[in-house]
Amino acid sequence: MSFFFNRLKEVASPTVGLGCMNLSHGYGNPLPEAEALRALDAAFDMGYRHFDTATLYGGTANEQVVGKALARKRNELVLASKCGMAMDPEQGKKVIDGRPETLRRQCEASLARLRTDHLDLYYLHRLDRQVPIEESVGALGRLVEEGKVRAIGLSEISAATLRRARSEYPIAAVQSEYSLWTRNPEIALLDACREADTALVAFSPLGRGFLAGAVTDPASLVEGDVRRGMPRFSPENLPHNLRQLEALQAIAHEQELTTGQLALAWLLAQGDDVIPIPGSRSVAHMQENLAAAPLRLEPAALARLNALLTPEQVAGARYSEALQAEIDTEEFGN
Repeated sequence: MSFFFNRLKEVASPTVGLGCMNLSHGYGNPLPEAEALRALDAAFDMGYRHFDTATLYGGTANEQVVGKALARKRNELVLASKCGMAMDPEQGKKVIDGRPETLRRQCEASLARLRTDHLDLYYLHRLDRQVPIEESVGALGRLVEEGKVRAIGLSEISAATLRRARSEYPIAAVQSEYSLWTRNPEIALLDACREADTALVAFSPLGRGFLAGAVTDPASLVEGDVRRGMPRFSPENLPHNLRQLEALQAIAHEQELTTGQLALAWLLAQGDDVIPIPGSRSVAHMQENLAAAPLRLEPAALARLNALLTPEQVAGARYSEALQAEIDTEEFGN
């Protein structure tokens, strides 16, 4: 069993972790710091022990607020962050850079912002196609050997890239979008993870709020919300997708669960090595998501869910063409 799984057990982490991005990034204006700190304190108090952030989020602001909230609790939790994709303040845009010297520099800066001397898990946020994956992973491996990082992760990569990477250094976790309406890891990545006892950390397990019923009108998405540029949420595609959601709502009603809890329970049923990290700005939603951790669905309910929101039933790609070009993940139909 990898360090990552062992560490989650050591801190008695529930099977659901917390994605911290939403507090500072991606969904419109960031929360004021005081509100973000209160939300993180509440998350810890209700039982979350696996917290996920990144250099990119909020142009480093997310790491700063996570560090401020959790520094005194550092030994009681699993702290994960990411490198290799950051906002360039001079260019004012996102830059993917997997060069060893960049990853080392970003790690040092992340440790300072997070107020710690080590990260439990450090991901390469995106594959830099200009840098062999072996070089990037080798640099992260040296950080492990120096004690600054305990385990290495990769994000949005293919099974082939994972196999190349782990030939250079053990990979403890791969982070990939995985949910009822995004099943891409099932093409090849899950099998590749299981070959080497690598965890699959599922981000956006609630379909960026869609599976929780949080998005019913594209016009309701505020300026700066990343979903405004995602095809599945477009005025052309969202009405179709909402009709597909009705079947999930019916099953949730039968199970006396919210649709979000049902979606998380389905994901947890895919294996003990699948770890969802839903994100939220709402303490009530954090509590609702955490309550899904102990849920176990009957085979009949799982079979019904398996038939819902399959790739051919969902309208729209998960990313715009520009964002799709940045990732290495297998796609259906390719």
